[in-house]
Amino acid sequence: MEDKPESDQESNHTESATSEPEDFEEFEEEDDDDNEDDFEQEEGEETESMTPEARMRKNRAKMESLIMRLSKEQVPVRVHEVIIKGNTKTKGSLIESEVEVILRDATSFQQLLRAASVANARLQRLGVFDSVSITLDAGPPEVPGTANVVIEVSEAKNPLAGEMGIYAKPEARSWSLEGSLKLKNLFGFGDLWDGSVAYGWGQAAEVSTGVSLPKFKVLATPMSARISLLSQDWLNFSSYREQVLELSLGLLSSGNHDVSYNLSWRTLKDPSQMSSDIVRRQLGHNLFSALKYAFKVDRRDSLIRPTRGHAFIYSTQIGGLFPDIRSLRLIRQEFDLRYAIPLGFYRAALNFGISGGLVFPWGSGYMNTPSYLPERFFMGGNSSPVCSLRGPTSVLGFRARGLGPAEPRRRDNSDGGKPDDSGMDHIGGDLALTAFADLSFDLPLRALREAGIHGHVFACTGSLNKLTENAYKEFSFEKLRDSFRSSAGFGIIVPTKLFRMEVNYCYILKQNEHDQGKTGVQFSFSSPL
Repeated sequence: MEDKPESDQESNHTESATSEPEDFEEFEEEDDDDNEDDFEQEEGEETESMTPEARMRKNRAKMESLIMRLSKEQVPVRVHEVIIKGNTKTKGSLIESEVEVILRDATSFQQLLRAASVANARLQRLGVFDSVSITLDAGPPEVPGTANVVIEVSEAKNPLAGEMGIYAKPEARSWSLEGSLKLKNLFGFGDLWDGSVAYGWGQAAEVSTGVSLPKFKVLATPMSARISLLSQDWLNFSSYREQVLELSLGLLSSGNHDVSYNLSWRTLKDPSQMSSDIVRRQLGHNLFSALKYAFKVDRRDSLIRPTRGHAFIYSTQIGGLFPDIRSLRLIRQEFDLRYAIPLGFYRAALNFGISGGLVFPWGSGYMNTPSYLPERFFMGGNSSPVCSLRGPTSVLGFRARGLGPAEPRRRDNSDGGKPDDSGMDHIGGDLALTAFADLSFDLPLRALREAGIHGHVFACTGSLNKLTENAYKEFSFEKLRDSFRSSAGFGIIVPTKLFRMEVNYCYILKQNEHDQGKTGVQFSFSSPL
């Protein structure tokens, strides 16, 4: 036999050397497949041999592991379709307008989860559904990386709802009884129709009806309209009664911003015919047309008992937009600032705040024109300044409208009385400033702590000054300083879901001759609404 060339032997040796690893790799792959099949078979047998409870625990562990992975890793996904179920009366376009933008903007599974939570809260705020559930489902197989959002709503079975409660109002003494009846979703646009009646003991009565519409495709912003008839009795304080027929429109409500328009026909009367000259000159009819803008931020942890956070509100109102000779022309501005600081023991917190307001007429001869009496600032009453944002109105220890400028009423000659016998008319001010500090803390008894009953120590001060009719020319820093009245005290607070009740001992630190402050025990009912 002839020997093969060395080159042929080398090539054959190389081929055999390279072929052996390939055969080995194929063997390894076959072996891996067999191992996987064996593992799956063993796992299946193990699952079949498990008790139902063990199988449930294992599935729960797998689900938790999947959720943990989805929450930590950025899994890209986008919304393919939004499916709405259960809306027999509500328009689908209304639901879509509330959720479409936030869901479409989601680009990952984590963002989609957050968007679904926000969408659920938005739909609940409409007030027309008993329940809302949002489910994330896989998109169609031909469109990978997508998800379907299934929104299932349960519409309110009874569209009628009624409420009744006791609310505090500084402008109508301290509290009133109010009842309302609401009709939900009458036309399927999330519309809310309501009628309400309010009666303040011995002072105010109001009847009103209104409608509100949420934002959807036709409307770029929520809107509201309300007609009300209000009667307020200020005879004991300022010698007049006020009747108001009012139309108010909510034009814009977006985030922290609100724009509204108010048109009202106002009538001031004095049945006693003993009002002071300043009040008597303003009796009669007037038309008030005003545009109001408000900016509000409230990040306190509680409205009834704030222990941390801050709140701020600013509003400006321009009156006199209606082209009528009887239209009142004025500019009114207000601000409120609140801040709560936790102290770290006994749930103690220091709340302090400052409020201010300015009202001034505008137009021809405004320098000599008095501001409209009902639009001035009045102080006093027993409403706590801690939980509410209502402008410079509250100074504890003083009667309602019992602080600030006052004018003597006319003398009653029927019994030969003196001028002082008829009392004083409190006429309010054009410039108002208030400030307070309040230290709240838990009481040592456990039963009181569990009920939320706590104590507080407070101090507050306020000032009212006249600027119109050229009074600003005599205004100075010394006059502003001397115009402040102040009080201090301590008390027990009983919070409820509707209002905050206080039993306080107030001590008047400073008051002027005609102020109506009183040292002693006082009850206070305040509502954040």
